[in-house]
Amino acid sequence: MSKVAVEPECWRRRSLVEAVEAGGGEVVSPDVADALVWAEPARADLLPPMLDANPNIEWVQLPYAGIEPFVEMLRSRPNLKWTCGKGVYAPPVAEHALMLALAGLRGLATYGRAESWSEPEGRNLIGARVTILGGGGITEELLPLLTPFRCQISVVRNKVHPMEGASQVVGPENLHDLLPNTDLLMLALALTPETSGIIAEKEFALLPEHAWVVNVARGGHIVTSDLVDALHARSIGGAALDVTDPEPLPDEHPLWKLENCIITPHIGNTPEMGIPLLAERVTANVQRYGDGLPLLGPVDVTLGY
Repeated sequence: MSKVAVEPECWRRRSLVEAVEAGGGEVVSPDVADALVWAEPARADLLPPMLDANPNIEWVQLPYAGIEPFVEMLRSRPNLKWTCGKGVYAPPVAEHALMLALAGLRGLATYGRAESWSEPEGRNLIGARVTILGGGGITEELLPLLTPFRCQISVVRNKVHPMEGASQVVGPENLHDLLPNTDLLMLALALTPETSGIIAEKEFALLPEHAWVVNVARGGHIVTSDLVDALHARSIGGAALDVTDPEPLPDEHPLWKLENCIITPHIGNTPEMGIPLLAERVTANVQRYGDGLPLLGPVDVTLGY
């Protein structure tokens, strides 16, 4: 039976304790545990001393797909097995991305602010040319959601191989070739030094004037000042953002005032949506760990995701 600690004490802990037990594990204190389920993403600072004090721990399960707060400690402890929430929250985030895309293309940013009857605006998602940055779990969930709309979908990812539902899969070096023929640009990739600021002034200039940008990944993928300029100039159709840089977005930030911008406060996956999904992953991984099977959501320490 796997001996698993669940730390620190927080509101998520009870669900994760039950998840460990459902996977056949025994919940124990960190000093006798083989594995650690980290329950509080906001307190990454507490994890290094926990690991230093308990060298018996061999495997750490992190709660979110994004591991930015944990990257340095991963690299300093390559002897440990690290897993994260990669793919866990993809279904609700993909659903949210589809909602933002439809809202943007169909003019909800304008109509939602209107105080009188206005002129028609909007474009179809049906038959649209869609470019998706990233080929991970969110994109895997998003592709079947887009299938009924008969889109022409290009996926840009590091590892180029066919994906069901995509018209083509290409490498990052082809991004600029795709942008002039993109009606909808969707960001669903990990934030790394290579992808930080991947959409900036040059990329906005390459997009058609009607194109919408949807970001459900990380705010740092977009250079915010360049986005504000593009929206002000209406050189793109608009942006629908579930993530921003900075985040939270300050009350007086110019993005709030732009009628061609839709903002949701990083709720593509809420805690209420996410905990049952994370619990399922923890149960599966505890069972796999006990059976000596490969764990789900392994972190590539070199790549940082």
